[in-house]
Amino acid sequence: MTGFRTWAVAATLLALHIAPAGAEAPVPVEAFAAANRLHSPRLSPDGAHLAITADLGDGHHALVVHRTDDMQRTALLRLPRYELPTQVAWVSDTRLVLAKGRQLGSREAPIPMGDIIATDADGKNQKYLFGYQQSLRTAGIEAGFGYIEGLPATPNGRFYMRRLSRGTQRSQLYDVDASAATARLVADIDVRDLRFTLDRQGVPRFATGVDDNDRPLVFIADAQGKSWTSIASGAAGTVWTPYAFSVDGTQVYGWQSVDGGPSRLVASSPDGREHRVLAQHPLRSVSDIEWGAGPLQPFAAVIDDGRPRAVYFDAQSADAQLHDALSNSFPDHYVAYVDHSRDGNRSLLYAFSDRDPGSWYLFDRAQGKASLLLSSREGLDAARMGERRAFRFRASDGMELEGFMTLPQGVTTPAGLPTVVLPHGGPHAVRDDWAFDQDAQFLASRGYLVLQVNYRGSGGRGRAFEEAGYLKWGTRVQDDLLDGLRWTIAQGYADGNRVCAYGASFGAYASLMLAARAPELIKCTAGLAGVYDLKMMYAKGDIRSTQYGSNYLTRAIGRDEAALVAASPTTLAAQITAPVLLVHGELDERAPIAQARAMQAALERAGRAPEWMAVAGEGHGFHADANNIAFYRRLEAFLARHLGTPAR
Repeated sequence: MTGFRTWAVAATLLALHIAPAGAEAPVPVEAFAAANRLHSPRLSPDGAHLAITADLGDGHHALVVHRTDDMQRTALLRLPRYELPTQVAWVSDTRLVLAKGRQLGSREAPIPMGDIIATDADGKNQKYLFGYQQSLRTAGIEAGFGYIEGLPATPNGRFYMRRLSRGTQRSQLYDVDASAATARLVADIDVRDLRFTLDRQGVPRFATGVDDNDRPLVFIADAQGKSWTSIASGAAGTVWTPYAFSVDGTQVYGWQSVDGGPSRLVASSPDGREHRVLAQHPLRSVSDIEWGAGPLQPFAAVIDDGRPRAVYFDAQSADAQLHDALSNSFPDHYVAYVDHSRDGNRSLLYAFSDRDPGSWYLFDRAQGKASLLLSSREGLDAARMGERRAFRFRASDGMELEGFMTLPQGVTTPAGLPTVVLPHGGPHAVRDDWAFDQDAQFLASRGYLVLQVNYRGSGGRGRAFEEAGYLKWGTRVQDDLLDGLRWTIAQGYADGNRVCAYGASFGAYASLMLAARAPELIKCTAGLAGVYDLKMMYAKGDIRSTQYGSNYLTRAIGRDEAALVAASPTTLAAQITAPVLLVHGELDERAPIAQARAMQAALERAGRAPEWMAVAGEGHGFHADANNIAFYRRLEAFLARHLGTPAR
């Protein structure tokens, strides 16, 4: 291509923060244990400022604003401990709004609090706009839960806010002035927890959500955003979820799933009746969309079938050619657009890989130059991380499954390696992917082959695949993990006599279940912040505290007490002959420490007392670097004792 002069600058900048390999000493534990300090940067409409969510350590977070030209800080808004921005949106060149969330433990998703705050880019004119503490009384709006739903096509100091309220079934949408704290109602439906899709003129046209039993809901309004009507989301067995309107308003982009299969990206007529497929994959849902610079139009879909790749709708378009050229400047990385300036000249890029946690760059089209702004984990040397290699295999019942192996750095052909099975948490709507994985890279840096399987119940393959894991936590899910392990051994990659299991949250549950189900294979097992007694989930923990959470438990694990007991590691303690390490935060609300204490007691009754590490002042995962360092050192020593120290 001509007219874009220095994309190679991006590759040069990338090389600056990737140090050469070759050192014999292992990567220090501290490099992995240190918190990821920077999250979710957002570019202002004029491209002059960058808003960043910053982790200040020990559960403290802040919103930080920098000038992009020199990265000088212009504002810092500290939030109370365990609170952090969950949404950040620029409403003008100089003003932004944020929605707050709460995160007690580092391994749990933040829970939105419903509070919305506004601030100028220089930190002045801070204002609590809405939440349960204060209402927009000038507009007659009662206090409630606020959610940033969207922005006008042209920034004008306003944003769209979805309002929910305890004790009501209504979903309401307001057009809010972020400076005057005034608002007007633009949509009101007598169904709770709905999301709204607006056209480019700011008229709400669709509302979508799920009921308490996770069944999809779709409502359509007339051209004026009134007269809401419930509609079928597609043909029988088809679910359609509208996402955004085209610039001319003639098309609606959205997700479509047929018979519970992977979601594909479609362009539909405004009435939702006609659908044209833009991108799809037989096994994987389309994971994201790449949007071009103003006027915003999608030019590619992202498919995660191993390393992510952009599927261009028109490979000859200017947006596609530019994105392809930028991608070529970051070898072995995926490059995603995060934001564009209003005039389309400046774009915020995010480049990441399996070895690199990622960095953000400011790309200037006029200069053809990408400049490094921020790196998410500066203490990690990407050149010393291991390759994450995707694989597929057939489970024992014939189902095709996917997974990832993380290889020790420098290993290209794994052969007879000591192995750690690393089940992901969730288990539902969560999956392992190609991007940098802290636990996997830490274990690989110690010389282990790390095995991760996207078992039934995982996300990314559609509702049917996710529901295939319901009521099967202790059976089919574990079979999938064991089938993946046995496949890895049969390929000669793993040493079947040197295998341990480790996981966090549901991954901890699975690790203990694997040890009970296959004691001949699992030589040791470790659990962090785990659930070990399924029946206890109905009596303790925050999942049960909402109607949706209670219904989720009914769907996911069921209410048959005998089945819950039979699928609990606490019941199977006598079958766990491998050494066990249990690690838990004393303030964990997602999986209360009573879970770990029940597992500890069960193992002691079986005559196999576990190693024990309870951490005061921490929740579902640890915020303090010192606690993460202590945990990783404990895990490293535990694995070395039972698998041996691999040659590096």
